Amino acid sequence: MRKSLFSAPDHAGRWYNSRLAVIVESLVIGLSTGFVVVFFRYTLSRADTLRQGIYEALRTLPVYNLVLWILALVAAGLFLGWASKFRPMIKGSGIPQIKGALDRKLVLNWSSELPLKITAGILGIGAGLSLGREGPSIQIGAYVGQGVLSVFRRCRKERKVLIAAASAAGIAAAFNAPLAGVLFVLEELQPLFSPLFLACVMGASMTADAVAGYFFGLKPIFDFRQIAVLPLTEVHWVILLGILCGFLGDLFKRALYFFLGLYDRLQIPQLVRPVIPLLISIPLGFYFAGITGGGHNLIEALSTGSQPVRILLVLFAGKVIFTALCYGSGTAGGIFLPLLACGALAGDSLGEALANFGFIDHSQAINFLILGMAAFFSGVVKAPVTGIILILEMSGNFNHLGNLVLVSLSAFVAADLIGSRPVYSVLLERVLKGQAQTGNARTVPGG
Repeated sequence: MRKSLFSAPDHAGRWYNSRLAVIVESLVIGLSTGFVVVFFRYTLSRADTLRQGIYEALRTLPVYNLVLWILALVAAGLFLGWASKFRPMIKGSGIPQIKGALDRKLVLNWSSELPLKITAGILGIGAGLSLGREGPSIQIGAYVGQGVLSVFRRCRKERKVLIAAASAAGIAAAFNAPLAGVLFVLEELQPLFSPLFLACVMGASMTADAVAGYFFGLKPIFDFRQIAVLPLTEVHWVILLGILCGFLGDLFKRALYFFLGLYDRLQIPQLVRPVIPLLISIPLGFYFAGITGGGHNLIEALSTGSQPVRILLVLFAGKVIFTALCYGSGTAGGIFLPLLACGALAGDSLGEALANFGFIDHSQAINFLILGMAAFFSGVVKAPVTGIILILEMSGNFNHLGNLVLVSLSAFVAADLIGSRPVYSVLLERVLKGQAQTGNARTVPGG
C-alpha cells in the first residue's frame, strides 16, 4: 500500500509520489472547479435577470400568463423536491455535508450528485428562492475534487487535503475572494496547518479565482463607491453594531432551525416542500423583490441610496423569515449571501437611525452597511477571521480593517456569551441525525 506524504516516504525518487505532484493536482482541481463554478455563477446570473424580466412583464400581461408562471413554479418545486429526496446530500448549502465527509461520517457521490446540485441550485435560486450560490459552490468544488481524484490514486490523508483544497476553490470562484476561501477551510472545515495542506489550499483557491477573474473581471464582487473611514470617535457605535448583530445572528439561526423542524412536524412530504416557498415568492416578486434571490442586488441597491429605517426593518424581517422558509424546504441553496444581505440591512438600519438622530453624518451610514455584513457573518458562522477577510475582498476597500476586526470580534463575543453555536456545526448534527434515522449513515471510502 502506498504511504502518505505526511509520513516518511520511501518513494521520494518517484515524481508522482512527491509533494510537488500533490500541489500540481491541487492546481488542476482549482482550475476545474473554477470553470464549473463560473458556469454555475453565469447561469444563475442569467436566471436572475430572466426572473426580473418575467415579473416586470407580468404586471402588464393578461392574467393567464400569471397562471402559467404559477404552474411553472409548481413544476419546478416538484422537481426540486424529487431531487432532494433522490439525493439527500444535495440539500441546503452542502457545507455541513462536506464537514461530515472530511470527518468520514458522510458519503458524497460526485458523479450523481454534482449534476443535480448544479441543476437544483440554478432552478431554485433562479426562480426566486432566498438562497445563495456560495455554499453550493463550495460543495460543487468538493464534488469536482472527488471527480479529479477518481483519476488519480491518492491515499486517504492526501485525498482529504485535496478535497479541502477543492472546497476553498469553490468559495474563491464564487466570491472572487481567494484568501477568504483559504481561511474558511481553516476556520470551519479542516483546521490543519501543515505546509503541504496550506500550499494545496492556497494553490487551488488562487487558480479558481484566476479563472473566475478571467470571465467576470478582477473587480470586487460589490461595487461600493469610495467610502471615508469612520473616525475613532465613532468606535462605540461600531461595538454596538457588533453586539446587535451577535444577537440578531442568533435570531437568524433560530429561524432556520424552526422552519427545518416545522416542515418535519407538519409531516409535509419532501416532494412538495419547495413548492411552498416558490409560491410565496410570487407576491414577494411583485412587491418586495429585494427579499427574493440571494441578495446581491439588494446589497448593491442599499449601497447606492438611503432608505427609511422602517422599510429597512421590514426588509430585514422579511429576508430572515423567507430565507429560513426556503432553507427549511430542503432544496439546494446556501445561506452565505442571504445572511450577508441580512447583515447589510441590520447595519444600514442602525446607520440610518444614528444619522436621523444626528449622531453621525448621513454619508457615514454606508460604513455600517459594510460592517454589518462582517458582524452578521461572525455572529452566525462564528468564523470572524473569514468574515473580516471576506468583506475586505468583496468590497475592495482595505481601509476598514480596524473597524471590521472590532465589529466582528464584538459580534463573536456577543454570540458566545448567549451560547449561540456555529450554524454549520448544528446543521451537520441535523444531517447526521437524519442519516442515522434512515439507516444511511456510512463512512467515506478513502476520505
